[in-house]
Order: sequence, then C-alpha cells, then structure tokens
Amino acid sequence: MLKEQFRQVIAVKGADGRLLLQGWLRWASRSKLAPFVKLARSIRRHLPAIHNMLDSGLSNARIEANNVHLRVLTRQAYGYRSAQALITMANLRRGGLCPPLPGRS
Repeated sequence: MLKEQFRQVIAVKGADGRLLLQGWLRWASRSKLAPFVKLARSIRRHLPAIHNMLDSGLSNARIEANNVHLRVLTRQAYGYRSAQALITMANLRRGGLCPPLPGRS
C-alpha cells in the first residue's frame, strides 16, 4: 500500500500532491518497515526540491535518458581511434543532425 500510495503522490501535482506527500511521510515514518522509514527520512532531507518538482511537474528524466544513450554510444565507439568518432555519433543520434545523403532527395 505504501508503494502504491507513493506512486499516487508523484502522479498528483501542486498543492494536492504536497498534502498527499505530507500524509504519506507520516504514514511511512510510523510504519515498522525499515526501507520506508529510511525513504521517508531521505525525502524529508530533499523536501524543498521535491516540492518544486510537484509544483512545476518537471523532473530530470530526460537528462538521465540522454546520459544513458550517450553511455551506450561511448561503448559502441570504443574501438575507434579518436574521440571525434564518438562526437560525430552523438551528433547524429542525439543531436538531431541529419546530413543530406547521396542519391536521396
């Protein structure tokens, strides 16, 4: 129940999300489940940032996804002789660069 309620807290934004988070923190802190008690403590340490996320609806998910894609490209470019190959691959795959190809209009 705690896990599913926390999902709901993250899904609801704004003042309602803050109220749900406050109730969830009380519930998790009183539970005898050590991982949830630890999570509640951690959330309280970062509460201003979490309130900002609930108010704005923004997260760092896109940045993290981009980092994962760049790590994959780094592994793929491991055998190349220069860093320029990695930079070129990153520009082609993640940068939106679309050079004209010969024989195509």
